[in-house]
Amino acid sequence: MPRQPRLDAPGTLHHIIGRGIDRINIFQSNIDREDFLNRVADLCQAGYLIIYAWALMDNHFHLLVRTGNQPISSSMRKLLTGYVVNFNRRHRRYGHLFQNRYKSIICEDDPYLLELTRYIHLNPLRARMVESMNDLCTYPWAGHAVIMGKIDRDWQDRETILSYFGRRRREAIIRYEEFIKEGISQGRREELVGGGLIRSLGGWSQVLSLRRRGEAEASDQRILGGGEFVERIFSEAGEKEKATLRLSSKKGDLSSIAELVSGEEGIGETTLRSGNRRGEVVRARKIFCQLSVKKLGYSGAEVARYLGVTTSAVNRMANAEELARVDHYRKLL
Repeated sequence: MPRQPRLDAPGTLHHIIGRGIDRINIFQSNIDREDFLNRVADLCQAGYLIIYAWALMDNHFHLLVRTGNQPISSSMRKLLTGYVVNFNRRHRRYGHLFQNRYKSIICEDDPYLLELTRYIHLNPLRARMVESMNDLCTYPWAGHAVIMGKIDRDWQDRETILSYFGRRRREAIIRYEEFIKEGISQGRREELVGGGLIRSLGGWSQVLSLRRRGEAEASDQRILGGGEFVERIFSEAGEKEKATLRLSSKKGDLSSIAELVSGEEGIGETTLRSGNRRGEVVRARKIFCQLSVKKLGYSGAEVARYLGVTTSAVNRMANAEELARVDHYRKLL
């Protein structure tokens, strides 16, 4: 059976798993691990990926990512090809390092963003690479220590995860850690490492119950989420990929978007990036954020750097009630 093409669109959440060929250890030293993470950092800083959770095991890795302004396949090709070249040179070996294609499961944000963060960050504890939660809090090869504030990796988005647990940083960290601890007793959760109807519904008994009621649910082996989410992914993926291609064929940068929006709104690009609080400027800035983040997959941090404001301000504007002209601009790009 031929393998199915990747599903992707800007802003899509992916659980990515890559394994070593013949169970070979793909990380044999801390130099290997830092090389891999430096490449991940480069992709994040370029706006290609947003990383929420990750864990480097010996013979495989987990990444929980949201795609930015580049398809996931391009980002992963750059990450893995560069890593393999350096790994083979360091260890004087030749040939493939990874088993087949990496696994990429598109996931519905609610509830899987938090569930997968917990699952991924508990991997080193389940594999006994660390002995306790205290050890996991300072373990440098998983994202849990970053969210706990024990290790600094500024390319990881810890704020999004913590925002689910409270407004105050200290309180949010305590609640997040409690949430992670609650997952220890759950063990390995097979439903979180793949897609399809059985995993998305939480087990075969739920599938049988659905069938007994004579109901149907859209599903796909590449997607972990409910039927409506599956249908939306299929309806939007092609359209969003075209938008990404149009953006790439133009300049592919935020300046192009700002030039378009400010010109159409009659305010000037410099004014758009200023602290001006006039109504028409605020409206144009909100359009710019919604178009860049929600429609074209730029990260909030990247847009914030361009505008010279905080990431939280950008996310607030991007997640506000969508303005009608956003789709108009998207068609023009």
